[in-house]
Amino acid sequence: MKAITLRTLRDMKSRGEAFSCLTCYDATFAGAMARAGVEVILIGDSLGMVLQGHDSTLPVTTDDMAYHTAAVARGNRQSLIMADMPFMSYATVAETLTNAATLMRAGAHLVKLEGGAWLCERVTQLAQGGIPSCVHLGLTPQSVNVLGGYRVQGRGEASSSQLIEDACAVVAAGAALILLECVPTDLAKRVQATVDVPVIGIGAGPHCDGQVLVLHDMLGIHHAKPARFVKDFLQAGDGSIEGAFRCYIEQVKSGDYPAPEHAFAD
Repeated sequence: MKAITLRTLRDMKSRGEAFSCLTCYDATFAGAMARAGVEVILIGDSLGMVLQGHDSTLPVTTDDMAYHTAAVARGNRQSLIMADMPFMSYATVAETLTNAATLMRAGAHLVKLEGGAWLCERVTQLAQGGIPSCVHLGLTPQSVNVLGGYRVQGRGEASSSQLIEDACAVVAAGAALILLECVPTDLAKRVQATVDVPVIGIGAGPHCDGQVLVLHDMLGIHHAKPARFVKDFLQAGDGSIEGAFRCYIEQVKSGDYPAPEHAFAD
């Protein structure tokens, strides 16, 4: 495969071809994902829970993210590497630029931030500095204490309209991708049709341009009760890890995943 770039994802969106994304935290799994054909690898701050044993993503640091990003980059072949900016690492524009640069030097191709329109200045400054960004909307785990738990977001006209406004604002500011987590299917469909950048979904229904899952979840390794949108692809595939990756890719591209039982209604 040729190297996957942001242009690749934009072209796939224009063709209506879905792409796959999985979280990854080390070189071995990165190599397996690349061999299977996963287009986007996300070094998620979910490592705080699945690797470090915390009950949220909040304790994860930029140093943690840089360490795992470098490990993934060493094992990667052609996948696009996206790295999460952890809790409070983008509290100011200056901190955003410094910490994003650290992740890019570690091997990321773009960074992901959680928030809404208030991120616009940061997104613009990143783009001007040569750092593409993905803005994570909907359920934003770093804000779990503000949200009052892990709840579906964007229900009701006011909430859904605000999310669409936020998506349009950050795209206008220069965001290269949007990620939607735990939002109703119809809202995700509206966002995908409204913005001209690729939209990745997790618990956001089948209409997003790409889908993402946490590695451990899609392999059936759960530290807690799995979310509604989780599917065990190790069981669905041939019993091997690379087979699980290939099964995931095939079902994302065919539209078999996510199925209606993995999505949320208004």
